[in-house]
Amino acid sequence: MNTVSPRVLLVRGMLAGLVAGVAAFLVAYLLGESKVDAAIAIEEAGAAVGHDHGDEPPVSRALQATAGLGTGVLLFAVALGGIAALVLCFALGRIGRFGPRATAALVTGALFVTVTLVPFLKYPANPPAVGDPDTAARRTALYLLMIALSALLAAGALLLGRRLAPRLGNWNASVVGSLAFVAAVALSYALLPGVNEVPDGFPAALIWEFRLASLAIQTTLWATFGLVFAFLVDRAIAPTAAPKEAVQPTS
Repeated sequence: MNTVSPRVLLVRGMLAGLVAGVAAFLVAYLLGESKVDAAIAIEEAGAAVGHDHGDEPPVSRALQATAGLGTGVLLFAVALGGIAALVLCFALGRIGRFGPRATAALVTGALFVTVTLVPFLKYPANPPAVGDPDTAARRTALYLLMIALSALLAAGALLLGRRLAPRLGNWNASVVGSLAFVAAVALSYALLPGVNEVPDGFPAALIWEFRLASLAIQTTLWATFGLVFAFLVDRAIAPTAAPKEAVQPTS
């Protein structure tokens, strides 16, 4: 396989992140914004009953749902693309006999599980009006802690699999490492405190629909990124073609 500089992979990762960000923005706008509007309407109705806030928000809701949402999603996706590219620089040639495309796809899948899926299952996203503002810092810290734990446990599972591979074989060692990761994540779920701050009377269906929309956005982001990134990496690291065997002329 031809060598390639980290800068080349970084540029391609950020470009793939940009494309994935556009796809995620479309899904967020089509699926998520209606759920946000419904939650805001419930929040405003409750505020009107309790007390009047008076002042209008500094940024209009229409601007938040378009330019604000698009900017945030694109910046987030480009940053993730750069991180994935750096992880790929380390992973190439170190996680088995996989080509560049397969390695990029595996890295993307692993990042989706560790950075998005595992934290989401413990601390799922909530719509506006759900959650006590006084505990926002605590909830954010718990979520970031879950991401850090998930990444560390994934790294530990990978090291365990590599150590066991000479004795158990690659497949069996991978299965053992995966099971160890699942068990460690389950233990983390049990030890970390839960968060349940849903107000009384808040529609459970809206929370469920919002969380599904959030997961759909993240899945779209990572799936699009994985496909585009794998393609760009494969083009950047073209395998060296084996020279054709010379045919000896017959006399």
